[in-house]
Amino acid sequence: MVPARHWLARHDLKFSLWHLAVGGAVIGYITGIVVSTGPLSVPLFLFYGLTKGAFLATEAASSLGLYLSKSVIFQRFGALTPDVALQGLIAGSSLMFGAFIAKRFVLRLDPNVFRLVMDGIMLAAGITMLWNATQSP
Repeated sequence: MVPARHWLARHDLKFSLWHLAVGGAVIGYITGIVVSTGPLSVPLFLFYGLTKGAFLATEAASSLGLYLSKSVIFQRFGALTPDVALQGLIAGSSLMFGAFIAKRFVLRLDPNVFRLVMDGIMLAAGITMLWNATQSP
């Protein structure tokens, strides 16, 4: 995804709202059948042109909607026990706290530096996912 973002930027291409909707539908479907698709939404929002605060806010709103709907479905089918719900609230609140701390630093970044930082995060996430996939029995 990192090379694709650079290719799009080099050719001055950005996703439209239509692309964002189609990409969101695909990611939403994939999220319904696998555990986590967070690394997929990041490039989609970057391809659309979001940076800094707009990126953080959109990612947060997207995640909130996604996890609220997953929680309702999991609870409805008996997979969301009180213990799991508590663990989710603890993890979610720590992520929110981290986002509030990061916001100060992110808003001070130049948009180009922000994109490079996000490239590094996406590369690290991709390498980690590939590493974990090779370590499973």
